[in-house]
Amino acid sequence: MKILIADVFSESHLTGFQKLGLELDYRPQLPAAELAQALAGVNILVVRSRQVSKKAIEAGTALSLIVRAGAGVNTIDLNAASARGVFVANCPGQNSIAVAELTMGLLVALDRRIPEQVAELRAGRWNKKEYSKASGLHGRTLGVVGTGSIGQAVIARAQAFGMNVIAWSRSLTAEKAAALQVSRAETLPALCGQSDAVTVHVAYAPETHQLIGEAALSRMRHRAMLLNTSRAEVIDTAALRRAIADKGLRVAADVFDREPEKAEAAFEDDLVTLPGVIGTHHVGASTEQAQSAIADETLRIVRGYVQSGEVQNCVNILPPPQTPARAELVVRHHDKVGVLAEVLGAIRRHNINVETMQNMIFQGAKAACARIRLGTRPSAELLAEIRSRTDEVIHVDVLELPEP
Repeated sequence: MKILIADVFSESHLTGFQKLGLELDYRPQLPAAELAQALAGVNILVVRSRQVSKKAIEAGTALSLIVRAGAGVNTIDLNAASARGVFVANCPGQNSIAVAELTMGLLVALDRRIPEQVAELRAGRWNKKEYSKASGLHGRTLGVVGTGSIGQAVIARAQAFGMNVIAWSRSLTAEKAAALQVSRAETLPALCGQSDAVTVHVAYAPETHQLIGEAALSRMRHRAMLLNTSRAEVIDTAALRRAIADKGLRVAADVFDREPEKAEAAFEDDLVTLPGVIGTHHVGASTEQAQSAIADETLRIVRGYVQSGEVQNCVNILPPPQTPARAELVVRHHDKVGVLAEVLGAIRRHNINVETMQNMIFQGAKAACARIRLGTRPSAELLAEIRSRTDEVIHVDVLELPEP
């Protein structure tokens, strides 16, 4: 099997892929326009921030697994991958510490206006009178949007700073909020209205597009702080610009609407020219600790796939309750060559689609149990046909499945 790593990756981990018997093609500077061509004969693709388009996926006729060496998968065309039966996996939680550290650094930098102070000193100006004005973080309220691994890491650090934390996410329950020792906001606008600073830690998806919009921004306090180290698309940038002008919001961003594809390039975004706005270069996960953890996880995913066919952290396989299956056929059978082929052949002849299946072998390898989930309930005729093979089939059951 051949693996292409089409982004910068921990070089100390590259030998791990070769030890798995994989043919390694490491091309960290591969131009985006050449990805489709480079995927010829490639079975596994590893990327970080590179866009993986429908065109590239369709060009990779041997491609069976894409691993995003990071958390979000919005840079990968999941629909195209799913349509071609290509597994897509990610490495959630591995960059939590790094992003949380940057978030707290940006929070302190906003409150103490550190970038402005540095600029003034470099320009030969001393202005202690102006920069002595700071609220401090102790005792103030931080609103955390998203309580996944990164959000939880930020919460722990904010509490260590002596901040009061209020949190909101679609999945945050009162019990989980109590376990995290945070207050739970009923709505996102309510969180914004109660916070001195708001930090955003949600994955980008259709349901989070411009999640922070006019309704939320209009509730933020005058000169409150807003931090975004997730994705630019989760904030309505036009509404944010208005809030900066109207409310004097102070903003720290590690992500922007139009980021250069290359690591070094010209950059234009008037957001960072607005008063009270500071930014970093989309480096939230760019620490040696985070990159080593992500590389470890990527190698673990690839190892599992190569050695057992299982894909850990797969994001584009429906869990059983969400598949179209309406019934489960349970066939206990003798572990002989061709038994399952005959069962599946009978199912096909009755025009029923197999959604998922699993075959488990009993100790001694004399018997096995196949659990086959079907798109429609099997007819009495089909069951009779399978049961008639008494030399191969031990017993047949049918389980009704609940509506999804």
